[in-house]
Amino acid sequence: MSQTPLAAPAAAAPDTERSHAPVVGAWARTPPPAAGVLRIRPLPYEATASYLEHLAHAYRLALPQLLDSTGITVHAHGTTPTAELALSSIAARRVAAVARVQPADLALALHRLTHHAPGSTAAAHWKPLDVPHRAVAACTLCTRQHSRGAAGSAWVHRPWHRLVCVRHHQAAPDPRLASPLHTGNVPELAAARHAHQRLTRHPRGASAWMAAHAITTRWYDQQQHLTDRWHRRLHHLALANAHLDHTGNASATLLARDLVIYPETVTLARILATLPHQSRTRSPRDVLGVIAHRLQLANLTPVTGDPLTAYLTHTRP
Repeated sequence: MSQTPLAAPAAAAPDTERSHAPVVGAWARTPPPAAGVLRIRPLPYEATASYLEHLAHAYRLALPQLLDSTGITVHAHGTTPTAELALSSIAARRVAAVARVQPADLALALHRLTHHAPGSTAAAHWKPLDVPHRAVAACTLCTRQHSRGAAGSAWVHRPWHRLVCVRHHQAAPDPRLASPLHTGNVPELAAARHAHQRLTRHPRGASAWMAAHAITTRWYDQQQHLTDRWHRRLHHLALANAHLDHTGNASATLLARDLVIYPETVTLARILATLPHQSRTRSPRDVLGVIAHRLQLANLTPVTGDPLTAYLTHTRP
């Protein structure tokens, strides 16, 4: 979230959806922002609750106080990243007015702003999230730069192709990590990020990524094919990130899994995306040879029930 000073303070824009009269009452009690802080822009893909925390901080309020002062009723309870706030459309417009951001721009940055939220009242609903759908810690340096030093941490629902910040060499592969991992001593992660960017432009890129990720995750959990390489990569990450071994009850092996397997997942996804569509011009054995070569393996002999064999035999387009 960036904070942009304006020439002169302006009162929060009223909600005029139903009439031209300004809203009075609870929303009128919104205090003036801190000196020089008038426009609060979210990080790309920032979690709604994370953004609202920073917005509240700019107004010298706690999150519940900010929502109450804007006339937004909060339902249920939660905290980031185990839960997310979903706003009704009316509540989202009020937040946009207080933040001095266009509602369309706010919705574009906060992808879950009105996720499954009723829209008839100004309401905010805490929604518990399963682990795969939870926000992860944003790159701390990106956060500081975007907020002009006002914030040092944030939570984002980042897409897979943005797993690694190649500019600052940080990544947060698991929502249980309160801060990102430093990745500068594992240079292949940045190279994989660039390759993943190219993959997103392929028409079958997204489906190939999901299939490849399921396959490499299974290999990692079952310690198959690439175990030695992955152990070395995990060791390098652990050396640069002491907190990786001190995060609750989860092991470093699990917390760093998506980052450890990332280069090979991207490589495999690019191969699966470029297999002949609706064609069987290559046998599964031939494709396994190509995959082994691209993964820099002497050979690839999947065991019975291996998800790669299942994909090549029954699933691939």
